[in-house]
Amino acid sequence: MSQWTERYFSQVVDRCGRVAVLMGGNAAERDISLQSGQAIATALKSSGVDAVAVDWDGRLALETFDTEFDRYFIAVHGRGGEDGKVQAALELMGIPYTGSGVLGSALAMDKVRTKLVWQGAGLLTPSFRRVDDGTDIDNLISELGLPLAVKPAREGSSFGVVKVTEAGEIESAIATASAIDSSVIAEQWIEGAEYTMGILQDRALPMIRLEVAGEFYDFEAKYERDDTRYICPCGLASAVESAAAATALAAFQSLDAGGWGRIDFVADGEGNLYLIELNTVPGMTDHSLVPMAAGEAGLSFEQLCLAILATSMTDAELQ
Repeated sequence: MSQWTERYFSQVVDRCGRVAVLMGGNAAERDISLQSGQAIATALKSSGVDAVAVDWDGRLALETFDTEFDRYFIAVHGRGGEDGKVQAALELMGIPYTGSGVLGSALAMDKVRTKLVWQGAGLLTPSFRRVDDGTDIDNLISELGLPLAVKPAREGSSFGVVKVTEAGEIESAIATASAIDSSVIAEQWIEGAEYTMGILQDRALPMIRLEVAGEFYDFEAKYERDDTRYICPCGLASAVESAAAATALAAFQSLDAGGWGRIDFVADGEGNLYLIELNTVPGMTDHSLVPMAAGEAGLSFEQLCLAILATSMTDAELQ
């Protein structure tokens, strides 16, 4: 926390100007985005920032984005706001924004491209295949085994993700995911503990272990259940968590991500940590993981929001 001093946060507030907190959109995660955005806007205002909550309708016309704002805090989850499109519009207008740029956002949103980059970088991630209604089920099982996960390639919050344990369930799972996205993947199922690690300004935040009542950390476990357990410190040996942090940062940087985000892992029975996905605009609700990890690192929610806001600012602005 050496750089995150009261003086630093004061500089962010004094020099950020007028901030639009962009939320909503028209993707499946709209409701979660509205919750995140309202929490962020409230926190920024309480810190003295001239912040305005903006419920985005999903249109990408340049006139949608108000040039009266000095910068945008992007709190739109999912397609449109997290896949590089909003980022590209703001780049064209020359308006600074938080988080990853166009390339990093686009790569991280697409699970196929994400995994290809990670494999190319020598990082451990479950084996996968793109699938559709013409996929040879026997060949798929021969290659990936059972159980496996079937999921939309470009969606968040575990929308459309199905754990398949029997061959007869695969076609239905592909149909479920295909109704959400035209690009669908089947992924080797790694049985083991689930972990997540936030990244903020090129630093890894404390790792969180997730314990859920269901099969995995799905939408219900994330946002609707009260029995999901979040364990931080996560219980791993410090050397193991340090290695995980190095892996998370390497995975983050390999996708050209920036500013902040969250990497999800699964640890198998031998302790190998498999990279699952990168979220470049993680949730900021009362159930969300990055605020929990930041709290363990000594940052209040208001300070976390200011640190994320600072990712839209240049070093010169903060000197």
